[in-house]
Amino acid sequence: MRSVDVVGLDLEVSSRLAVVLLREQDAPHRVLPIFVGGREALAIALALSGESPPRPLTHDLLAALIESVDAHLEHVEVTELQAGTFLAELALQAPGGGRSLDSRPSDAIALALRVHAPLFVSEAVLDEAGALLPVATEADEIDENVDRFRAFLDQVDPAEFDAGGGTRPPPDADDSDGPPDTPPA
Repeated sequence: MRSVDVVGLDLEVSSRLAVVLLREQDAPHRVLPIFVGGREALAIALALSGESPPRPLTHDLLAALIESVDAHLEHVEVTELQAGTFLAELALQAPGGGRSLDSRPSDAIALALRVHAPLFVSEAVLDEAGALLPVATEADEIDENVDRFRAFLDQVDPAEFDAGGGTRPPPDADDSDGPPDTPPA
């Protein structure tokens, strides 16, 4: 099992489906995208934001139920990927001993976030469906900024600059980053 964090919840543009992103805490920091339903995405988003609905949602009710029977959620694990579907398990500890319950990953994640239980993904699932995201280094960012500045310089016409050293843009320029020009008083 590899420890993971929820690093994002987003809407996949082409399919308009919600996707939760889990990221390994330790190297190589693979990211696992899991598509979730709209209601589960809402439950995860509420837990991530720390907001509580006026009335308990299903995952809030489940967390309260677990607590009311003197049990606690030890951890959640995304265990398998079968025919494109992720499977998960809830590891519960109760007065009668430990229990493992089958769960959809989206429900397991929403519950774990509410009760601050750790999240894990099996090594096999990360090997099959995890991805390494490119990480920009500071040197890469500097090189990118220099390249953008060079491209800007290649396109600029020196005649566009005011010979008197002024900073006022030409009358037809769009100055959307600042206040509108006002005539001198």
